[in-house]
Amino acid sequence: MAAWLDHPSGGPLLRELLAAGGQDETALAPVRLLPLERLVALSGGRLPAEAVADLVRRAAPDPGGDDDAGAIPPGVVAGAGPVRPPWRERTVPGRFAGQTVVVTGAGSGIGRATASRAAREGGRVVAVDVVAERLDALAADLGPRAQQAGGELVVVVADITAADGVARVVEAAGPDVAGLANVAGVMDDMTPVHEVTDAVWERVMRVNVDGMMRLTRAVVPLMLARGGGSVVNVASEAALRGSAAGAAYTTSKHAVVGLTRSSAVMYARLGIRVNAVAPGPVITGIEARFASALGAERVGGLLATLPEPAQPEHLAASITFLLSDDGVNVSGAVLASDGGWSAQ
Repeated sequence: MAAWLDHPSGGPLLRELLAAGGQDETALAPVRLLPLERLVALSGGRLPAEAVADLVRRAAPDPGGDDDAGAIPPGVVAGAGPVRPPWRERTVPGRFAGQTVVVTGAGSGIGRATASRAAREGGRVVAVDVVAERLDALAADLGPRAQQAGGELVVVVADITAADGVARVVEAAGPDVAGLANVAGVMDDMTPVHEVTDAVWERVMRVNVDGMMRLTRAVVPLMLARGGGSVVNVASEAALRGSAAGAAYTTSKHAVVGLTRSSAVMYARLGIRVNAVAPGPVITGIEARFASALGAERVGGLLATLPEPAQPEHLAASITFLLSDDGVNVSGAVLASDGGWSAQ
């Protein structure tokens, strides 16, 4: 995107497209080094792929003119030096062979990417989500690829905040569960404590803390019976600082870290590793909204230091590392998978 903004013909066209949506180029500051086509995903459906395709057509060199006029050298962003090569996922065949791994929030974003990677690495993945349509799409896309890799996909529509939902997950998983990735979560509305509503507080805590705890509580006995396992909880950059979200979300993610560390201590000698991953900005379906002027002023201003958003597959790489035997000596850790944000 940086190359487009700096290009003599592409820049004005991109700014025109942003202006049509009520934005300017400052909105692209955190994502300047991402490919242009990522605008479609970043827009959350507000920018159709056809609009980006039209932008590319309009910016194409004039067949009758000088094709090199204003061209940007391959691999270089004007004023920013060489662009790093794109990250490529490198799966480890058979890494989860013979293992059942439960993944919540598997219908979209980080959960979907985690379920996909574990299944393509030979695992029997129990993919859990509250939205049946998302799981249907996951099954259609991932099922055949999982089988080709020696894995299996089992989809379960369940609300992990309810006892019957947890029971359905455990029944589908069976008695031998090696891994649990607690990914499901919801965002708050960036309200400070004096403005947070009971509805927002209760929903965020119910999904981000209560549901995670209840499913973990149900799965850990299965891991104890098999002699070990691995639990990975998705926390957030908001678990490491107070400037990434509102009171409800920040509190919930700090609680996730507390649950992670307590569990790591409790089960350290029983073969169960428990860790957390703390993502920074990620391109997912979770969208932050500001329902508070104070929240927008304080948190919105501090978010100017955000690194570029990661893709869900980047987080899946961190989560599956900790889930797998590759993380053999790691427990009680909070892995900041945030592009260096926590180091600022």
